[in-house]
Amino acid sequence: MSAEKENKAESEASEPKEPTEPSTEAQASEDAPQGDAPEADLASPDAIAKRVAALGDEDELERLARLEEEKLAERRAKLDKGKKGGKKGLEAAASKRLAEIGSKPRPVQARSPQNDPVLQKTQEFSKWARQNQKVVAGVIAAVLLVFGGFALKESMAQRTENRASELLAAAVADQRGRVGSEPAEEPEGFQDPSPLFKTAAERRDAALAKYRDVQAKFPGTGAAYLAKLAEGSLLLDRREPDAAIAAFQSVRASVLATADAEVRGRALEGLGFALELKAQGGDAAKLDEAAKIFRELENTDVKGFKELGMYHQARVLEAKGDKDKAKELLKSIRERVNKPGEGHPFPYLESVAEDRLRALDPSALPPKPQMSAGGGPGNKMSDAQMRRMIEQMQKQMKEQADKKGHGGH
Repeated sequence: MSAEKENKAESEASEPKEPTEPSTEAQASEDAPQGDAPEADLASPDAIAKRVAALGDEDELERLARLEEEKLAERRAKLDKGKKGGKKGLEAAASKRLAEIGSKPRPVQARSPQNDPVLQKTQEFSKWARQNQKVVAGVIAAVLLVFGGFALKESMAQRTENRASELLAAAVADQRGRVGSEPAEEPEGFQDPSPLFKTAAERRDAALAKYRDVQAKFPGTGAAYLAKLAEGSLLLDRREPDAAIAAFQSVRASVLATADAEVRGRALEGLGFALELKAQGGDAAKLDEAAKIFRELENTDVKGFKELGMYHQARVLEAKGDKDKAKELLKSIRERVNKPGEGHPFPYLESVAEDRLRALDPSALPPKPQMSAGGGPGNKMSDAQMRRMIEQMQKQMKEQADKKGHGGH
């Protein structure tokens, strides 16, 4: 078989060969760059296959050798491909990393203390604080002491106001207490908690003592000023005008009266009453002072005080003998109190103004309707009639209580 191959090769070599066009692979090989390309072509699986085809049939040993050579060539090709593509992979990774960095916000550069006056001052203060720790600690302690003292003062002031209010409430309860003897037995399920006194004088003295106790224990508080106002009223009941004038003037000049117009108005009203009482004792000039005080009451910015001040002025004018001016004021009061759609804080002013106006001039108003035993028309009492009846009952009860009180001295 070897001899036949050799004869065949010699015959092929002796025969002239026709020129042929170069194959595509050969042209590609010629066009390929020099260097490692020929070696890569010889080791490629195609080149090995061509050589095997040129040799003819291969035995088993040759086939195994060819397969190993193909595997080796494939590994070399992959290795060469990895080396050539390595740069591209690094470039891609670098580009990706740069894109990620570009997408993140740039960190703000820390400003140099030399360029930032705030940071510079902060550093200077921190340095000073470290060097003067005792001074800093003393300042902090002083601040804490001031705030702690303020909080303690507020807490104590609140407790003081609460205790003063409790004592003031007890004094008011005494002033509104009952007068009479203890009932033999209380109705079942009913017990009156109000204090019980034997006489009106005893009740007045008990309340007066508690009002003065509030002023002594809690001076300068709102409760103390209200207690002083109530003391003035009780002194009027005891017919002590000078002491009452001093009490009302004290309240009038207080910080509470400056802040609360109603308290100021009540002090003015009481002061006017005390001046009237003084005039009844023989000092007629006090009526002019009382009229002046009531005009001040009229100008107080509290609803209802205007009409109240006008009514008291009408009384003073009547006491001075100026009935015409008194009637004008009373008519004006009646018109103001009877305005439709407006409730008045002192509804009794309508009734007392009408009664005083009729007393001064019976023709100024229609006669007052007489109440029958069953009441008004249709056996129904009007609101005004009901108010007048209640006021008359209260007046009678007060007169009886005063008589008992004077009889107890």
